[in-house]
Amino acid sequence: MPVLAVRSYDSKLDSKRRITLRATSYEYYHVEEYPDGRIMLEPRELTKPFEVSQNTLAMMDESMKNFKAGKVGEPIDFSAYKELL
Repeated sequence: MPVLAVRSYDSKLDSKRRITLRATSYEYYHVEEYPDGRIMLEPRELTKPFEVSQNTLAMMDESMKNFKAGKVGEPIDFSAYKELL
């Protein structure tokens, strides 16, 4: 069964070639433009929750390689902080 539109209206480009969306529920959108002129907007979050960046994953991999190769720093002495625990 096709999904019916909740709202339908016409919009026009302003002098800076922008389109205004009325009463949107989201702040960020992913935009896809198609050769036939269609534009599809999908709501997005600025960052995906609970996702580790590719840069962080690469740094973790490099750290594990160093650890396995024995390239490690001196142990940290936490005895001064024992009272706080």
